[in-house]
Amino acid sequence: MAMTSWPSTGRQRRHQLASMLLLVLVVVGINVPVFALLPSLSYTPQSLPSAIPQDEKMISRKFYIKDDNFWKDGNRFQIIGGDLHYFRVLPEYWEDRLLRANALGLNTIQVYVPWNLHEPKPGKMVFEGIGDLVSFLKLCEKLDFLVMLRAGPYICGEWDLGGFPAWLLAVKPRLQLRTSDPVYLKLVERWWDVLLPKVFPLLYSNGGPVIMVQIENEYGSYGNDKAYLRKLVSMARGHLGDDIIVYTTDGGTKETLDKGTVPVADVYSAVDFSTGDDPWPIFKLQKKFNAPGRSPPLSSEFYTGWLTHWGEKITKTDAEFTAASLEKILSRNGSAVLYMVHGGTNFGFYNGANTGSEESDYKPDLTSYDYDAPIKESGDIDNPKFQALQRVIKKYNASPHPISPSNKQRKAYGSIKMQMTTSLFDLVRMTDPADVITSANPISMESVGQMFGFLLYESSYIAKKSGNTLRIPKVHDRAQVFVSCLSQDVDVGVLRYIGTTERWNNQPISLPTIECTTNTSLFILVENMGRVNYGPYIFDDKGILSSVYLDGQILHGWKMIPIPFHNLNQEPNLTFEMQHTKNRSKKFELTNDVGRKEPALFAGEFSINSEEEIKDTYLSFNGWGKGVAFVNEFNIGRYWPSVGPQCNLYVPAPLLKRGKNTLVVFELESPHLELSLEAVDHQDFTCGSNVSKVNQL
Repeated sequence: MAMTSWPSTGRQRRHQLASMLLLVLVVVGINVPVFALLPSLSYTPQSLPSAIPQDEKMISRKFYIKDDNFWKDGNRFQIIGGDLHYFRVLPEYWEDRLLRANALGLNTIQVYVPWNLHEPKPGKMVFEGIGDLVSFLKLCEKLDFLVMLRAGPYICGEWDLGGFPAWLLAVKPRLQLRTSDPVYLKLVERWWDVLLPKVFPLLYSNGGPVIMVQIENEYGSYGNDKAYLRKLVSMARGHLGDDIIVYTTDGGTKETLDKGTVPVADVYSAVDFSTGDDPWPIFKLQKKFNAPGRSPPLSSEFYTGWLTHWGEKITKTDAEFTAASLEKILSRNGSAVLYMVHGGTNFGFYNGANTGSEESDYKPDLTSYDYDAPIKESGDIDNPKFQALQRVIKKYNASPHPISPSNKQRKAYGSIKMQMTTSLFDLVRMTDPADVITSANPISMESVGQMFGFLLYESSYIAKKSGNTLRIPKVHDRAQVFVSCLSQDVDVGVLRYIGTTERWNNQPISLPTIECTTNTSLFILVENMGRVNYGPYIFDDKGILSSVYLDGQILHGWKMIPIPFHNLNQEPNLTFEMQHTKNRSKKFELTNDVGRKEPALFAGEFSINSEEEIKDTYLSFNGWGKGVAFVNEFNIGRYWPSVGPQCNLYVPAPLLKRGKNTLVVFELESPHLELSLEAVDHQDFTCGSNVSKVNQL
């Protein structure tokens, strides 16, 4: 059993098509590499302490479990923590958000490590920028936080594929994720051979902040492979030694604890459960799955809010109810970790998704991961939930609390005029044949090497005078269908929008009669809207995953054309010669024709006059259709105001600069009639019909 070889044409294709896309923006005078979506965000905190050398440590420096209590340096310790994810916050704001968690009264930070962020391609490890885990952990240490590290390899977390790299789905024979499949475990071992040595110097016994390391996540809600869990424990112990507490987290029921816990005396089993449940019967059950004396009561995910999918009403939970539920735990010396203390943002294409009872009941998560947490997406703490939780926590954490920081200032920069730069047809026309993958039948995004974003499928057919019927039995996740006489006259060719079929609303599409002198060209643009991160359907390949049927017959002869947008924490993978583009710029003509429903790139600029005026802002997409937006080369996420509830995308100030700032959007449907966007100073979750109910998982 071996991994599939990575196609060299996949790498070349991304370089070449990205260069073509960049060319268009230069024509409108925007001299920035639009798809190099991560500026250098490496964060180097000043005077961050390294782990204390072994010979300088106090002999008593130890965190352990005894007599059903946590102990820190010989004293009983109550964990009052919160989840805060470094990969959902710009590095420049890590300290700000941690200081706000400190002001709330927390003494511990719990944090996931997403494998896919750190190994976006097989063997390519990334620990810079927003992925600089070590700097984040050292910053926690500087601010006197302990850390509970959730090392995975599966994390859930409303994160694409539960943190698994998407390229795992392209391995042949197919991997059995979250099992003792030896090929899968070998890849986990390769990943942890890089990750865990970075963590080892930061363990509490070595002078660092890390007191506990979690393996897997809520495994009892998924599987029952004890050999798999024992192997993960063995891997973790091999790198981290016997002093560190290794723990699991499972729902507070007998069934989930039966399946998800490790029957080893030195592995601690924590629980999570719905806010408002009586915690103490669950903690009593927890004791049955821990060794005698090794079951301090811990709710490792105390929910301060809940996630929201597109098309649902934004989640809101009552502040006083949440605080009272927390006090039921803390008042009897129980420990709790707030999930989330600060949610942050699903930048790039990394948002996750859920399903209902069927795979087709697909529910992608918002770009905002505000979570109705006490520290809002923009860092605001002037809200009833923060105040209510702070009042409770101060009763049980006697450590001095700093003065609560004030809310960060925001600025409305006003209207931003946008200009159409290139259409989907232009992208097709500019594509080099060497970039195109051909196959008798459509193949998945992962098999093409396009892990995120969009993939364009092209075929052709003979149109009937009475029209044709197109059916795609399995598409993940959303397909827009176009036809064209592309081979007839490319100089005036357009892609004629026919309809959309979706994973959750898969309907046949009627193709109207179109008179072409040769076969009619068929184009299907498929959007990957985020992989499922929880439940039985996490094996979530993207693209067209079945044959395509035309009038009941399989349509053969396909081309796959990747659209190379960059994802979060991806460095530029191309070089661009400005003089060369100037020489070729005469080939392009701009248009403001927004009447036809065809995906297109739009670009605009706004200016900031001074450093003092650089503030957080929000981009309002009211009046636009659906797409993805980039600010100064950074992918700030997806927008979909017609479905809602999220109207605005959060733009943190560190992404902005004095002078000209560039905004680029890839609009899939219909741009604003006036071709403008508004930079406003507030969050807005009032878009769409919001008729769906929010269901906890």
